[in-house]
Amino acid sequence: MSLHIDLRTAPRKLHPVGLPAELHPRVSVVVPCYNYERYLRPCVSSALSQPGVEVDVIIVDDKSTDGSLDLARDLARDDSRVQVIAHRSNKGPVGTFNDGLAQAKGEYLVRLDADDLLTPGALGRAVALMAAEPQVGLVYGHPVHFTSQDAPSTAKVQVASWTIWPGHTWLERRCRLGWNCITSPEVVMRASVVDQVGGQREHLAYAHDMEMWLRISAASDVAHIEGPDQAFHRDHDRSLTGSNSKMTDLIERRRVFDTLFDGLGASLPDGERLHTMACRSLAAEALDEACRTYDRAHVHDSPEPYVNFALAVFPGAASLHGWRRLEARRRVGPGVAPFVPHFFTLAASRGIRSRIQYRRWQRHGV
Repeated sequence: MSLHIDLRTAPRKLHPVGLPAELHPRVSVVVPCYNYERYLRPCVSSALSQPGVEVDVIIVDDKSTDGSLDLARDLARDDSRVQVIAHRSNKGPVGTFNDGLAQAKGEYLVRLDADDLLTPGALGRAVALMAAEPQVGLVYGHPVHFTSQDAPSTAKVQVASWTIWPGHTWLERRCRLGWNCITSPEVVMRASVVDQVGGQREHLAYAHDMEMWLRISAASDVAHIEGPDQAFHRDHDRSLTGSNSKMTDLIERRRVFDTLFDGLGASLPDGERLHTMACRSLAAEALDEACRTYDRAHVHDSPEPYVNFALAVFPGAASLHGWRRLEARRRVGPGVAPFVPHFFTLAASRGIRSRIQYRRWQRHGV
């Protein structure tokens, strides 16, 4: 049997080229800031020190109660490339970014939270790709996650290759898997595409960035830079990603897909199929989490919220393989399930799959 690959939907692997010397692209970096005085200076410095591109930084202070606004104004006095917007009342992360976005003048855009940093050369590498591939609306690469007070002192900078995904192909993969493969600071967006699809959605409290990436992929191609580290992302309890429970995460991702396919995604010829695919994926993940509550020796979480979520998001959840695995655990009960060899083997294989998926994400971004 021959395998047919539709070249119109398959990703393309390309050899990277540099940014033409005659180009001086402008990148607007929007820095939302709320009580991140201790991180703000190195964040802004990481953007202003980018070689090969013209950078302007828009700091949007969301009514901070520490010294963030005073520091932002100091940075603006010291460098004309820095602009400050000061909120009179707290608007939250989405409103803060969108206000900065409204002032952006660059051909390319970056959202860089005040506790994150760009790696050396990150913008030049991303813009070189977008200059060579004008159909690409979003470029991302590998983010380095860290938890210490100080960011890592070194980063990988060598580009191995570019992968260009047709937007629909990338979107379909995200619907099939159901999770967000992008952190945020490693993304560079084309301003003309963002003008077309709009900014972030106010009603999405936590996963507004994921919905925007998906919306951009519905309107343009998506590219990944293999090899270098593109950003440093700080993981800590105050960050949105660090404060979410698993159930909150599932609920928010459901809202992302519902928002997408009620809006721009509804215009896609197969939008309904993709929406159903995403809901099925979330239901399967919820059932897997329900099984995990049985597989732990000490059950602290009830499986029922996950079961109820699965049924709500995908009415056919009882037909999924995870439902049969859950029923088997229900029959033996939580006190016995952790010691059933078959369940233990399945849990181990789940861990192996997770590690394989993680390694694939590290190398290829998907």
